[in-house]
Amino acid sequence: MVRLTVDLIARSKNRIKSRREEPLVQCLKKITHLNFSNRNIDDIDDISLCKNLIVLYLYDNSITQIRNLQFASNLTHLYLQNNLISCIENLTALKKLEKLYLSGNYITVIEGLEGLEELRELHVDSQRLPPGEKLLFDPRTLQSLAKSLLVLTISNNNIDELGELAILENLTQLEAVDNQLKYIEDLEFILSKWNKLWKLDLRGNPVCQTTKYRDRLIIMSKTLESLDGKEIQELARQFLMNWKASKDAKKKIKETMINDQLLYPHLYDCRSSLSLLPEHYSRPSFPGKENAKYSFVSLSPGHQDKRESVVRNQRRRSINVVDEIRQLTLKNSQHALPGQEVPEPHRLSQVAQ
Repeated sequence: MVRLTVDLIARSKNRIKSRREEPLVQCLKKITHLNFSNRNIDDIDDISLCKNLIVLYLYDNSITQIRNLQFASNLTHLYLQNNLISCIENLTALKKLEKLYLSGNYITVIEGLEGLEELRELHVDSQRLPPGEKLLFDPRTLQSLAKSLLVLTISNNNIDELGELAILENLTQLEAVDNQLKYIEDLEFILSKWNKLWKLDLRGNPVCQTTKYRDRLIIMSKTLESLDGKEIQELARQFLMNWKASKDAKKKIKETMINDQLLYPHLYDCRSSLSLLPEHYSRPSFPGKENAKYSFVSLSPGHQDKRESVVRNQRRRSINVVDEIRQLTLKNSQHALPGQEVPEPHRLSQVAQ
């Protein structure tokens, strides 16, 4: 196997061929980009002489541990995908790091990124996880990346929910292909938190089979421009928004009718699809028979069934509205309507005999 050392860098033809006249130390200090990808490297040795390093390519190697990079305070891009790394460590000194590529390793927990306040992109897809395991996120790392992270790729990691990622308030792109996301309600919740997300790819998740999956996500997020690799047309979004508004209005009307039936069950006759409802009374304190206005409301069979169940439970306590008015009138003559004569109680008993 091969170790990444200063000597290896010095022997690299593409590094010193134009600088033979310079001392080795000066040559190493001027290096800003190093590309040692696919070189069978298994360890990173002390290369601190390359203190002005900005971009480091070490992908497609056999590196097992991230180490000896604390010197690289100017490093902005680090490519470590397709290695044998199992733990994210020794990166907190890279204060200027903007892009970190760790795809295709053996990482089980995204951690050790506290203090990287300039990190814009994190690529950790396709980790080689133990059977049945899923990729986890350390809350401390998520808190540290909450404001800086813009791009996150977590595809093919057995992830079954995204709720903990809601803290990434400035996320603009998320790629979570081939995971185990199942519930569209969870996606609707997290999209309500990500008001800057414009690209989302969830292909290969069970949730994609949900009825009206695409429509619901487009309605929920006004910023999405691309969903599962397909562009979202603004005309299509406006059509879906109008459709939802119309559906909500109809739902509200139905709920109002059901609430009225629950509050005034004795005003509904379960034997007919036409129910007599009061519209207006001339006296708010006591509605008179002659001055009350009534209208007929047609109810669907479904609503009729609900109304019947409510009326059936309260039938013994309910009385007819007209009988109620008549009995109140007999008890108190002051409630009689103008122009009406109220029979005295002893005469009523004689009439009954």
